[in-house]
Amino acid sequence: MPYAVDRLIFTPNDVDLSRSPLRQGLPLGSTFVLGAFNPGLAVLPSGNLLMMVRIAEALVSPKTDHVIRAIRWSADRGYHLVEWPLSGVDVSDPRSFVPTGEANRPMGLTSLSWLLPVELAPDGLAVVAVHYDHALGPRASWQDYGVEDARISRIGETWYMTVCSVSAERHSTALYVSADAMDWDLRGIVLDHQNKDMLLFEGLIDGAFWALTRPLGSLYFAFPPDSDFRGGPSINLARSPDALHWKPVEAGGIRPRKVSPASEKVGGGAQPVLTPDGWLVLYHGVEAGGVVGTYRTFWALLAADDPTRILRLEDRTAVLEPSPALTGPLKDQMYLEGVVFTTGIADGGDHWITLSGEADLACRVTHVPKDVFG
Repeated sequence: MPYAVDRLIFTPNDVDLSRSPLRQGLPLGSTFVLGAFNPGLAVLPSGNLLMMVRIAEALVSPKTDHVIRAIRWSADRGYHLVEWPLSGVDVSDPRSFVPTGEANRPMGLTSLSWLLPVELAPDGLAVVAVHYDHALGPRASWQDYGVEDARISRIGETWYMTVCSVSAERHSTALYVSADAMDWDLRGIVLDHQNKDMLLFEGLIDGAFWALTRPLGSLYFAFPPDSDFRGGPSINLARSPDALHWKPVEAGGIRPRKVSPASEKVGGGAQPVLTPDGWLVLYHGVEAGGVVGTYRTFWALLAADDPTRILRLEDRTAVLEPSPALTGPLKDQMYLEGVVFTTGIADGGDHWITLSGEADLACRVTHVPKDVFG
């Protein structure tokens, strides 16, 4: 649906690569910004907003006649390039490559992601500052392909940020904490292999931390033919005494429903926020088709005292649709279509300020009236 305020607020053209962490190993001009997207969102003590933007920095020339290169990081070498013989890999997707002849199809990336704090005005409509001095890159061997898709929740006086840490060792979720949403302390891995889209609820429930999770895998079991649900990636719940040690909640979460256009898979989006009616959850749902499918933003309302109880689920009409009109001026930089991925939410009074990744390319800010969720 159309909204009065709905625009791109940060794009690849706004990134100064001369200040990228990758300059600590790779020469300026050897890379470009593939995307500046999927921003985690926090409200700073000043009242300004902070986006933690994923910067996917890619090689300008990843291939030669004989090899394909990937950017890697290590503690002893910093940022550097690794080469694979071109004859032994599938390079049909310019963003990645797959060594052939291996049963598990491991993937390499021709980009590396790092996180850039971008400060916005309280309404989210103007960039106040870009904090390159607080950028976050890899810090551990299990982040050697980069750090992706931050999600931020304020609980008490502390900000908690989860990220996807990408490496050949594992594809895990790591936790950072901060007293000011600017200086972040890495606390380590909290969810192991391919458990993505972890979002902490913005508040404790009966003294415990709660989170949305989304385990991934290559095998899903089928629901009976008369079930309302489809097998596949879905949103689960977990709880923790300290935000470090998590136990899955046995009750089911949000599942792909056959009646929804989002029935291919679902996963967490923005951090759950408490409203007078319960926990508001903006999540993504995917419709099959094309390269990656069509990603839209849907919503659910969970009981304040028991998030396993779904009070309302709206998975037929999207809150946000992909917007080709917004990315039109960037058409020469686009490599993907049909994706809006909401990753942050803040209270704007009579509306919610939402931040999304648009087309895996740029950051989109939208003011969504609260009566949309009535």
